[in-house]
Order: sequence, then structure tokens, then C-alpha cells
Amino acid sequence: MTSLVEVYTKGTKAWFTDEVEAWVSATCISNNSSDKVKLIFQSDADDQKTYEFEASLEDIKKNNGATLPPLRNPPKLEYNDDLTNLSYLNEPGVLNTIRTRYMQRLIYTYSGIVLIAVNPFDRVALYDPDTVQQYSGKRRGELEPHLFAIAEDAYRCMIREQTNQTIVVSGESGAGKTVSAKYIMRYFATADDQESVGKRKKTDGSMTEVEEQILATNPIMEAFGNAKTTRNDNSSRFGKYIEIQFDDAANIIGAKIRTYLLERSRLIFQPDSERNYHIFYQLCAGIPNSEKKRFDLGPYSNFHYLNQSGTGTIPGVNDADEFEVTQRALSTVGLSVELQWKIFQILAALLHLGNIQITGRGDAMLNEDDPALVTATRLLGLKTSEFRKWIVRKQIITRSEKIVTNLNPTQANVVKDSVAKYIYANLFDWLVSVINDSLSCSDPSLVATFIGVLDIYGFEHFKKNSFEQFCINYANEKLQQQFNQHVFKLEQEEYIREEINWTFIEFSDNQKCIELIEAKLGILALLDEESRLPAGSDQGFTQKLYTNFDKPDFKQYFKKPRFSNNAFTIAHYAHDVQYESENFLDKNKDSVPDEHMSLLQGSEFEFLKEVLEKAANANPVPTPQANKRMSMMARKPTLGYIFKQSLINLMDTIGNTNVHYIRCIKPNESKVAWELEPNMVLSQLRACGVLETIRISCAGYPSRWTFEEFADRYYALVPSKFWDPSGQPVVRELCSAILEKTIKNEDKYQVGTTKIFFRAGQLAYLEKLRTDRFDACATLLQKHMRRFIYRTRYVRMQHLALSLQCVARHKAAKAQLQVLMDHKAATVIQAQWRRYTDRKAFLNKKQVVLQLQTTIRGYLARRDFSSVRETMAAIQIQRVVRGWFARRYVQQQTQYVVLLQSCIRRRVARKHLISLRLEARSVDHFKDVNYKLESKVVELTQKVTGLLREKKTAEDQVTQMENQMRAWQDKHERLDKRSKDMADRLLLPTVPRPEFEVLQQERNDLVKENNDLTNKLNRQTDEMAKLAEQLTSEQEHSARLEAQLETQQARATDEAEVTQLKQQIAGLKAQLAQVMNTPRQNSSNNLRSLSPGEALGRDRSVSPGPPRSNSIKPLDDQLTNYSPHRKARRNSAADAFVDRPKSSIDNIRKAEQLSKNPRPTSLAFFGSLLGGKAAGTTFEIDGTPEEVMVAILRDEDNLHDEILEGLIRSVKMPLPNSQTQSSTKEVFFPAHIIGNIVKQMWLLGYMDESERLLFSVMDTIQKQCLSFSGEDAIVPCAFWLSNVHELLSLVCQAEVELQREMNSKGTWQEFEKLIATIKFEMQCLEDNIFHAWMKETKKRLSKMIIPAVVENQSLPGFITADTGRFLGKLLTSHTPVSMDELLGFLNKLTRAMECYYLEQAVITQILTELLKMIGISAFNDLLMRKNFCSWKRAMQIQYNITRVEEWCKTHGIPEGTLQLEHLMQCTKLLQFKKNTLEDINNIYDVCWILSPTQIQKLISNYLIADYESPILPEILKAVADHVVSGDQSDVLLLDSVAIDNTTNPFEIPMPRATKAQQYLPAWFNLPRLRRLMSAMEPTTD
Repeated sequence: MTSLVEVYTKGTKAWFTDEVEAWVSATCISNNSSDKVKLIFQSDADDQKTYEFEASLEDIKKNNGATLPPLRNPPKLEYNDDLTNLSYLNEPGVLNTIRTRYMQRLIYTYSGIVLIAVNPFDRVALYDPDTVQQYSGKRRGELEPHLFAIAEDAYRCMIREQTNQTIVVSGESGAGKTVSAKYIMRYFATADDQESVGKRKKTDGSMTEVEEQILATNPIMEAFGNAKTTRNDNSSRFGKYIEIQFDDAANIIGAKIRTYLLERSRLIFQPDSERNYHIFYQLCAGIPNSEKKRFDLGPYSNFHYLNQSGTGTIPGVNDADEFEVTQRALSTVGLSVELQWKIFQILAALLHLGNIQITGRGDAMLNEDDPALVTATRLLGLKTSEFRKWIVRKQIITRSEKIVTNLNPTQANVVKDSVAKYIYANLFDWLVSVINDSLSCSDPSLVATFIGVLDIYGFEHFKKNSFEQFCINYANEKLQQQFNQHVFKLEQEEYIREEINWTFIEFSDNQKCIELIEAKLGILALLDEESRLPAGSDQGFTQKLYTNFDKPDFKQYFKKPRFSNNAFTIAHYAHDVQYESENFLDKNKDSVPDEHMSLLQGSEFEFLKEVLEKAANANPVPTPQANKRMSMMARKPTLGYIFKQSLINLMDTIGNTNVHYIRCIKPNESKVAWELEPNMVLSQLRACGVLETIRISCAGYPSRWTFEEFADRYYALVPSKFWDPSGQPVVRELCSAILEKTIKNEDKYQVGTTKIFFRAGQLAYLEKLRTDRFDACATLLQKHMRRFIYRTRYVRMQHLALSLQCVARHKAAKAQLQVLMDHKAATVIQAQWRRYTDRKAFLNKKQVVLQLQTTIRGYLARRDFSSVRETMAAIQIQRVVRGWFARRYVQQQTQYVVLLQSCIRRRVARKHLISLRLEARSVDHFKDVNYKLESKVVELTQKVTGLLREKKTAEDQVTQMENQMRAWQDKHERLDKRSKDMADRLLLPTVPRPEFEVLQQERNDLVKENNDLTNKLNRQTDEMAKLAEQLTSEQEHSARLEAQLETQQARATDEAEVTQLKQQIAGLKAQLAQVMNTPRQNSSNNLRSLSPGEALGRDRSVSPGPPRSNSIKPLDDQLTNYSPHRKARRNSAADAFVDRPKSSIDNIRKAEQLSKNPRPTSLAFFGSLLGGKAAGTTFEIDGTPEEVMVAILRDEDNLHDEILEGLIRSVKMPLPNSQTQSSTKEVFFPAHIIGNIVKQMWLLGYMDESERLLFSVMDTIQKQCLSFSGEDAIVPCAFWLSNVHELLSLVCQAEVELQREMNSKGTWQEFEKLIATIKFEMQCLEDNIFHAWMKETKKRLSKMIIPAVVENQSLPGFITADTGRFLGKLLTSHTPVSMDELLGFLNKLTRAMECYYLEQAVITQILTELLKMIGISAFNDLLMRKNFCSWKRAMQIQYNITRVEEWCKTHGIPEGTLQLEHLMQCTKLLQFKKNTLEDINNIYDVCWILSPTQIQKLISNYLIADYESPILPEILKAVADHVVSGDQSDVLLLDSVAIDNTTNPFEIPMPRATKAQQYLPAWFNLPRLRRLMSAMEPTTD
């Protein structure tokens, strides 16, 4: 026992009882231990107050130290979220932990398998959808304690073990049971399980109809079963058990509700400051005027059942709005509006029943004209006289007769109230049964498992306790017994599973108390027996209790009060409760007179009859047994019997399920937010069994650590050779070494297979050893550091002394050196001075001599220069004079000649001007001249084109004629032979003469025709030669005429005349075009006859627009009526051969160019290389380009197949490359090919066909993009998104270009509708591709954010691990995602968008959305992490954020860094000091973007390192005080970026200024497209 006392060393903290705070902390200042122990403690709250403990060692040994002051846990453990992890698991430690966490606004705490929930009496941001998704899929213990964690644990157990689950939510009134149960059901309905196979995904947060109906039961049950009490504004006045049913795939398919013990007496009476059931106040406030008049309703104050307490409103609650909510909920569960008003009719009738005025002194009197009576009976469908009769009278049935007697007013009021209670109770039961019928699964075989939520009343103990409290406490006794057995069972199973030595743990069993209540001769049996006696009374019931239980066996549980004969006391597990027996019998019988029963069952209101019949069927009358006692009469079951049976069934259900517990605690009586009364909380902890759980745990091994956690925490208690990572230590051996060295008594711990179990207090002892070890290490470090510091100081002083000596010697030497230098300097100065004076005298003399010489020489030079200048001046004067005379003569002669020429030229010019004016005035003449010139140009051009085409036609005709001639020659030979035969036959007498003449005539005709054809062929050959010569001459003549025309046009000076002439020229060109097409009439008609003539009669248009008008001809008509007068192409037949290679050398050169080009070759280049035909192309159509296009476009099915299969599905997209970027034509060739085809179809009038083609293309592109998933979707989605926008741009350009032509044809309106439909569909397609792409990108990114940004540790020197510094290498088995992978993913995405020429606005929008997802996901995850928020982690995360910010700046999106501001400020907060209030103020200044709730959450989750001081409670309270209740902007989690969210619109950029290109890669084996593009090239050119 000395070891128990030795723990109380100086500085040890312990707890002492206090009347106000329940327990207060004190610090040990003295420990005097000998035979008698004396401990002196000083209060931590008041330094002047001390506590003393005195006891002998024998007394301490006798009670095993139970009387010693409970020890306080270390500061680091006081904030633990699981009470079972406390070192000292005692009552004050539990209370202090709950109080400390509550002051931090943390309302949930684990206690083993129990979740303790303390009511905050305030709105907290803990139940939003983002929080639901945070807990979905997480194991219990990963995040902070929460009722969602309990719900998720139950859900996972149900899936994993395929067993039913039960969540028991208990607590006293006002503790928050109803709200907790409501949020648990909402969790099951809204949580999105991404792991279960077959589970329906909630993509947009929506719920199924069954899930909505389950949630709709909450407002219904609250309206009809909840009321305002002194303890709670929304107190449940009944118990309920909701079974949420699941199928094999864990989908909710139904639900079932069971209720227990509705408080019927509340209908007729409410204490002060309380209310009746909510539905009555809602009905009075929200009923429409028409129904209000029909039901004769008014304010709640007009009704006796509602105005007794003087309270009719709840602050912050609008009953009218709540009535609408209730109505919507009733409609949701399947109750029609008509049926709802029938329910409200009964409720209104009950209110009027309460207003019936019963008077009289002796006998009760009731006026037949009482308005309340008349209205109540009218609404209930009863006869007023009969109802009045049996209100004031009763009937007694004997064996021989029936006796009717009068009732006194009190008895009459009791009968009236019993009828009201009976009707309301039956209505409540009917409503529950209807809800069950609506919610339960229609096919019970589909129900695989269920999760039950039990919202049951907690233990109640008032000043006056009646029958309701007795039943409630009886239920809690049963639940507590089951709870104790469950905890004990789990404890023993844990020991067996870990294979440790253990002995049976005793726990307090309340079976005796339960038998006292429910045994065959228990309290309930005696109550039923007394209730069935005609003369039974409450006093007789009490006396039976005294008689039966005044025995030694029940002395411990049943007590008789000293000062009352009408009460009895039961010693419950939580508290001794005294029950007043008054009205026990009436409440237990809960009977209605038979006369009223018959009257109600005969009601004219069919709905009331239905309600009563359904309730009677639900509670059938038990069959009487054949004995004397029961043969006399058959009574319906009493309320106590019904409650007992339902409770037994409930316990059987719970016993067959896996149970989870939530204990709700009410922190204070006045419902003040964030205020905690310790004594009140402590009493509830005792009542809800939490302390009993702790006691059971303490009896065994309450503290249990895994080997890894234990080794990581206490490795420092043994030498480093045991845990040196280089020696590959075994964790189990390391733990054994620690235990052997620290704990000598092996009974204090047990080593299991995966955990180590410790007795109570052992962890605190190990913590003390660990602290001492670290203190010793710190002392050793301090010793060596001080030695190092003083030695460094000595070395520095020694070095300083030597330095001073060196400086002094240096000064002396320097002074001596200065003297020598001065002497040397004086000598040098003297020498230099003497040299200077002598040199100065010499220079002066030299200067005088030079100056004299200069003066003499200057004089002589000036004299010579003056004479030379005079001579030169005379010569110059002579030259100028002679020149002037010569120039004057020339100028005079020139003027005479020019004057003469001017006169002559002026005369000639005037004559010419007059002729020009006359000629200019003659417009017809000028027109004739121009017309002749234009005619010559047109004629020559026409002749050139016509000759070329006629040459080709003639060649073809010559070939045909040669073939025909050979055929005719053969025919001629046959005919000649035949004619000879016929001539021979004619010689015979058997041949008739007429037949011979006919044959002879045929022969002559054929010979003549043959000769004609031969002559014609010769003539055409000659004509072709002449035409070739004429063509050459005409070309030369045309060139001359064009030169003359340009000269003539240059002379025109009048702009108006020039404009008029140009218009005439344009008209002449139009006439020329008609003339040029005239010779082609025959050839075009011949080709037309070669075209297929099938009609396309089917209409395959998918356009949503109106039907096309007849102005646009079908494809057959376009082909048959192909007009030869269409606009002529600008290129001639000769131009088609310009690009062809002229020789084999050209072919070789082009092949070399092709081999040097690594990219696909265009159609024009590849076609010219192969002599006009593409490689591998076997598709050939003869005819003009227009006819080829028409023929290909007619074959719609094959064209669609090539476009959809070859151009879209099987396209080889150019892969993004950071070194060489693909050209625009290599990226956009699908869009340009489709755009060109569609534009050509519009030119030909194929509107329906173009629409079908575009819709097929868009549908195929969308399916192609949706077929990719994950990271594979980046390239195709970016490629097709850019191509679709390019195609949209081409459509917009075609709309502008074709507007004039469509207007001329009169089809613009129809074309405009088609274009509008196509543009809208393309924009929708862009939006669909964008959102599908973003969905797959977000899916991939969501799996990388947390491992890369939050968990990745790439900053050296600040690495920390969950498993410890020294054992991380041994226990880490997975490779996390690095930041390089995340940035690589972003690089790949950006590279794809840039290489496919997506607009910068689109790139910015996509990257900003992804960066927002990174910032919000990482922030929310870090905010919800437990034991993860440390300053080292903050350094790592900040480094990761910095890398992302650098990436944003490098890629030109600095605004993207704003999306990471929350996460950046979060890391700053974790790195700040938190020791003083000034530090907290600095945090709020720097972290301005974080809400107070977020700051409070981060600080409360902050993981304190071993070398850091714990955050003081006053600091935590100051942080919690910053949280303002009701602030809508103060949120905990940021709104997450949903992966499947499509509400964020895609900002479609403006159409591009692009130019259509004729480019088809060479590797395409698409003969029709290649031929079509070849035919379109001349038109495009």
C-alpha cells in the first residue's frame, strides 16, 4: 500500500469534492507518510485554500486505496476524446474531460462504446451535408467523435457482418435525444456510400422516395407527440423505435415505427410554463379561415386544454409555419389532404371537449345548448343528448339489473377527460400504423437487415413522481441491465480474443430491482390486480406493496417512506425515487365507460370509427382463462400490462441486434447555451450508466495500447540498442523490454496478441517515468550545452587576449615604420624640389626663344599670303564676269525657242482638246468602243475555254467513234459476207426477190453511214489542229487587247462615267458567262444521263424545327435539274493540270519532300504526287466536280459511316507534346472537313441531310467522349471540345457568308432556324463534354489531393509520422501519392489544353475549378482530422501549397492561388504561438479569412508535441467565446466541390476567326471523303 501513497509526491494534482463545482483540483504540497498518512493540498483556483487528507495505512489497505484523493490526469490527456484512454479513469477525471471539451465547443466524447453528447442549446455547424460526407466511409476514431461516426459504425457493421443493428439514444428530457435521432436518420438517408457494391449513388444529393418519407416522419411525430416542458422546448412525450430497413445492396427500402407510453395526461393538463402537444397550437395558428369557421376554432387561449399553463408560444418558433411543415410531411408519407382534414377535425373536437362546462354542487349538470358540447358532438358525429347523458351519469351492471346513477362534477370531468385522452391516444396509434403501412417494404423478402434507432426517455426523478415516471424508470432499468451485460460481454470477449489471463469481473446487476417490478407478484402485477377490483383504490395498492415487499429479500430495493402512507420508494440503479401512488389506478386502467365506447363506435363520422377499430385490433382483449378469477369478466389489458409486453418485445429486439449507445446529457437546467453545471452533469453520468461502464473497465484492464503505439510512446525508457532502426528491432520484443524494465509487478499488465492491457493508473506511472527520462535527458543536454558554452567563452577570451597583443605590437611597429617613412619622404621631397626648380628655369628660357621664332615666321607668312590673295581675287572676278555674259546669251536664245514651241503646241493642243471633248460627249461612241473591247476579251476567253473543253470532248468522241467505226467495220464485214451469201442465194431459185432487195438496201445504208463517220472524224481532226493554231493566235491577240483596254481605262477621268462603265462591264461578263456555257449543253446532258436515278423518298431529318418549304428541292430534283447556267468556276480546264508533275524527276523530288516531312500530308499534295489519285483509293466517280459531289452526298449512309467511324471513332489524335506543338490544321482537320461538307450541302440546298449529318456527328462525339474515364479522358475530351468549338465557329462564318445567297433564293428564314438549332445543340454539346471531362478529372484528382497535399512530406527536417519517428520505417507499408504526381497531372491537363488550342478563358476556368477543389478538399480534411494538426505538418502542407502556387504563377494563372487561401491561413494558424491571449488576437488578425468556428476547431484539434506546453483552458475558452451563435456566415466546413455537379455553367467562348482548310491526313483510308474533298477544292479555290 505504500506504493499507492508514494504516488502523491510534491506537485501531484488530485481532486476534492465541492458543493458547487462537484470536484475541484488541488496540488500536493506535503506528504507525510509513516503509520499514518497525511497529505496536504493547495487549491489550484484559490491559493489561500488547502485540503488535508488523513488516514492510516491499515484503512487504506482495507479499502484498497479507494479513499485516497482521486488523481488528476496529465494536461495532455485531459483533452482526450475517449474517456477510456485517461490514465486515471475516475469520476472527477471523466467530468473534467467532458467539461474541458464542452468549453471548447466540442459536444461529443467517447466513453468506450458509448458516445456522450452534451446539449449545446445552440445551433452548431456539425450536421451539414459536407460533414455527412466527411464521416461517410471513415472508421470510428479516424475523425472527431460524432453521432455520424456511430451511425457510420452501425452501417458498416450491418454490411460487414450482415446483422441487425440498434442505436440507443437515451437521456433525460432536454438532453437532445430527439435531435440526435433525427440527425442519425438523416445521415442514413443522405450519406453517399461509394464503397458498397450495388449501392445507388447519390449524384446530386437527392434522396429516394422512401428516404424522404422516413425523414418526413420526424415533423409528424414531433407535432403529435412532442410538447414544450420546463426542461425542453421540444420534449418527446413518448418513446419510439424506428427500424430503417435495407436490402441486400444496403439501400433503404422501408421503415417501421414502434411507440411506447404516450403521455396521455398532457392532453388535459399542463404544468406552468409548459404546453400541450404542438399540433394543437399549429392547428389554431395555421388553419385557413374557411376551415377555421367550419371547425369553430380561434386562438389557443380560447381553449381550456391549451391555456392552463399560461404559455402558448415558443421563442423562435412560428406555429403557422410549422403547421405547413406538418401538412407537407403528412402528404409525403401518403396521407391525402382530405384525410388530413379529417384528422384535424378530430383534434378540433378534442379542443371543444375541453371547453364543455360541467356545473352543479351535488350532481353534475350539463346544459344541452352548451356551444362546446354541440360543436364537439357535431365534429365527432355523435348524438348530443346521448353524449351529454353519459357525461353526467354512469351505469352499474349487476347480475339482475342495470343501475344508472348521477355523477358529481369532479367525476363527470374525469369521464370527459378520459374520453378525450382515449380518442387522442387511438388517433396517435392510428397515425403510427398508417405511417408504418406507407413506409414498410411491400415485399418483406427484400428486407435483408435493419438499423433501429431507439429514442427513449431517460431516467427521471422529480419532486413528485407518478405512474409515468414509474414506467419510464422501469424501462431504463431494463435498458441499463442490457447495457451492463453488453459492456461486460464486450470486455470479456476482448480478453478472450487477446488470449490474456483474466478472472470474472463483477458488476452491479439490477435484476432484483427488475424482478421487484415485473415479477409475477411484482409491483405491476399487484397494480393490475388492484385495478380489476371494483372497490380498488390507490391506498389499497400501496398497502399491498407494503405487505408483499416488507421482507429482507427486497429491503435493498424497496423502501417505505417515513412520513407517508401513500408513497413507496424504489432504489434504482441511478437513484432512489419516491413515487406517489395517487392516480396510479386510474392511469393504469386508462378506461372509458362502456356507454361512451358504444357511443363512439356508433359514430356517424366514419373516420373516427376507423381509428377506433384499428386501435382495437392492435390491442386485442386477452381471452379469459377457465378459472374463477377470470371467468367473471373479460377486461381489456391495462396500460401497465401493455407497456410491459412492448418493453419485453423491445428488449428481445435489442438483444438480437448489435447495439450502439448514445447518451445525451443536459448541461444546465435553464437551457443557457454553452453553460455547464457540474453536479447536474455528474448525476446524469451516473444515471445513464457511463460511470458504471468505467467502473467495469477499471475492474479489469481499462487501458489498452497496441504494440506500435506503446513502443512509439515509451521507447525512450530503454537504451537505444533496443530501438535503433539500423538493427531492425522487433516491436513486440521492444515492448517486452520496456515492460520488464518499468513495471516489476506482472499483475499490473497483460500482453495480448495485438495489444497490451494495463491496470488503472499504470499509464500515468509510465508517463511519469517517461517525463523523468526526458527530464534526465534534458538535464544531460543542459550540462553538455553549458560546458560547451563556457568552453567556447574561454576560448573566445583567450583568442581575444592574443588578438589584443597582436594589435599592440602592430601599433608599435607601425609607429617606428612611420618615422622611417617620414625621413625617407623628406629626402625624396628635397630631391624632387631641386629638380623642379632647375627644370622650370630651363623651360622658361626655352619658351622665350620659341616665342621669338614664331613671331618672325608669322610676319613673313602673312606678307606672302596677302599678295597671293590679291592675285586670286582678280582671277575670280574675271571668271565670274565672263560666265555671266555667256549665260545671259544662252538664256535669251532658250526663251525665244520655248516661246515659239509653246505657241505651236498650244494651238495643236486646243484643237486636240476640242476633239476630245466632242468625243467624250459622245457616250454611245465610248460605249461602243468599250463594248467592242470587252466583246473581244469575252470572245477570246470564251474561245479559249470552249476550245479546251471541245478538244477534250472531241478526243472522247474520236475515241468513241473509232471504237464505233471498228464495230461498224466488223459489222460491215459481216454484212458484206452476208450480202455475198445472200447474192449467192438470190441466184438460187428458192430465194425471194424482195428479201434480197431489202438486204441490199441495208448494206448500202451501212456503207454510207460508215463513210460519213469517217469523213466526220477526219474533219474534226483537222478542225482540232486549226483550233490549236487559232488558240495560240487568239491568246496573243487577247493579250494585246487587254493592254489596250488598260490604256483606254487609264484615260478615263470622270469617276461617274468610270463607275457606269464598270457596271456595264459586269453585265457584259454575266452575258459572257451565259454564252460560255452554251456549248456545254450537250455534254452536260450526256453526263446527267449517266447519274443514278433513284429517288430518296424517306425523310430522316431529326431537326426539331418546322418542316421545310418546297423552295428547297430534294436531292433527286437537284441532280435531275442540274442547271448548266450555274456560276462558272474561276479556274479553267488547263489549270487543273498545273500542279501535276511534268516528269518522273518531279515525282522523285516530291517523294523526297514527302519523306522529309514527319507529319501527315495534305490531300492536295498527296493527290498530286500520285498523279491526281490518293494512295489506296479505289473509289472512283467520273464526271465534273459538281456531279461528283452530288453523287457522294446522295450516298448518305456510306458518307455517314466514313465520317462517324473513320473521322471520329477511329481518328488518330495528335498527342500533346511539350517540345513540338501540332499545327492548327493537324488539330482541327475533323472540324474543317465536316464544316466544309456541311457548307457544300447548304450551297446545294441539302438542308435536311445536313441536319441529320450534324446531329449524328454531335451524338457520336458525345458518346466518344463519355466512353473514356479517369486520366484517359484528358486528351480526347480536350481534342473534341476544341474541335466542336472550331466547328461552331465555321458554322457561324458560313451563316454570314451564305446570308446573301439564301436571301436571293428566298430560303433565309428556314436556313436561319436551322442554323440557330445547330448552334444551340453545339453549345449544349460543348457544355456536356466540358462537364463529363471535369467529372472524370475531378474523380482522378480527388484521389490525389489528400495524399499529395495533406499527407505527403517532402520537406526534409520536418518529417513526422503517425507511427513515430523511430518506428516509421518498420510500420509504414504503403507509398503515398507525391506532390510531383499531382503537379504532373496538372501539367498533363494544361499541356493537352494548350496543344489543342483551347481558349485561355476555358483553361483558366478549368484550372481554377480544380484548384478550388484542391483547396477546399484539403482544408476540410485537415479540419476534421484528429491528432493531425501539428506545426510540423503545417510546415509540410505549407511547402506543398507553395509548390502549387509556384505552378500557378508559372502557367499564368495567379488568381488560382486565391483558392488555396483557406488552407494557407490554416497552416499559418498551426505554426503560430498559442500561449497568451495576445497570441490568439494575432491569430485572428492574420487568419482573417477563417471563421471563428474553424479557428476554434483547429486549435482544439491541435496536436501538442512533447516539447510544447499544453494550451491553457482559459486560452481555449477565449477562442470558444469568439464563436457567435446564430451567425450564418460562421461555418465549419467549406462547401465542397461536387464531382458530379453540373450547375457550374461552362462559359462558352466567342467563335474563332478561323479559315476553312482543305486538309485530310494521308493515313486516312476514306475514299469517299478524299474524293469529295478533291471535288470541293476547285469550288473552294
